[in-house]
Amino acid sequence: MRDEGMAIQYQCDEVSNILGKSEKIREICRLIGVVAKTKATVLVQGESGTGKELVANAIHAHSLRANKPFIKVNCAALSDTLLESELFGHRKGSFTGAFESRKGRFELADGGTILLDEIGNMSFPGQAKLLRVLQEDEIVPVGVSTPIKVDVRVIATTNVMLKKASENGAFREDLYYRLSVVTIFLPPLRERKEDIPILVNRFIQLDNCRANRKIKKVSNEAMDILVSYNWPGNIRELKNVIENAVIMESTDTIQVSSLPHYLLTENRQKTIPPEHEFNLKMQLKTYERQLILKALNKANWVKTRASKLLGIDQRNL
Repeated sequence: MRDEGMAIQYQCDEVSNILGKSEKIREICRLIGVVAKTKATVLVQGESGTGKELVANAIHAHSLRANKPFIKVNCAALSDTLLESELFGHRKGSFTGAFESRKGRFELADGGTILLDEIGNMSFPGQAKLLRVLQEDEIVPVGVSTPIKVDVRVIATTNVMLKKASENGAFREDLYYRLSVVTIFLPPLRERKEDIPILVNRFIQLDNCRANRKIKKVSNEAMDILVSYNWPGNIRELKNVIENAVIMESTDTIQVSSLPHYLLTENRQKTIPPEHEFNLKMQLKTYERQLILKALNKANWVKTRASKLLGIDQRNL
């Protein structure tokens, strides 16, 4: 058993750095320190929930542009019709409904950093327009004929392996090489389990402040379960689990009883004897859990979206 019952300090600030002691995380932190001082375009790759946006924030915060704008763009939410206006802006009267001029995200980020979140979901027309900006360092707002120069550092994140996608024709190869001047791969939580206790204690610290609780530690038995679980939803899933446990726990120590049932089921599944292979109730529970996790991952652990995918009420989920 590990003694993970360290006292929790009560600090209400948000997570502002990359937490962990694993070799992979130490290397990522070193890389952040190196690239932050440059203007190099950075591609951050990793599964959903691994903390890609946190890495992007850290790069900006440690850069010479730290006091300049940091603008985030959700590429998955940009339709072809809105893309140009959102990214590059438009002038009054340039299209139906353009009642006033509006600056685009690149112009708003001038002098600072723009985060292109989930770049792998951007359409091909959008990719072509973005490539031109990266090549020329200039934008052309809708309704304007003269390009506008911009000084913007670009960081892109994706849960897609863009190199493979570019080789398969699913992503522009020329854009991939423009984006991946520096590439940072974020490992899934299951590959850095030594970091789980550190993350758990930090999340407890934050949730104590938010929920006005005074949880001091996690029992050894509960921590064993947290460390042994594979966390398909990565850090985002772990954060949700700890937030729930902090609220549900009636003592100052998080016990096994305060952890979600599916974590305990997962732990038991590892020791299920062969004679239970055809236990219908057990197999149905396993399938139900897998389906729920699949929906949660698809919805990026947004419970309202996951419940819609599953066709059930959020409270039931």
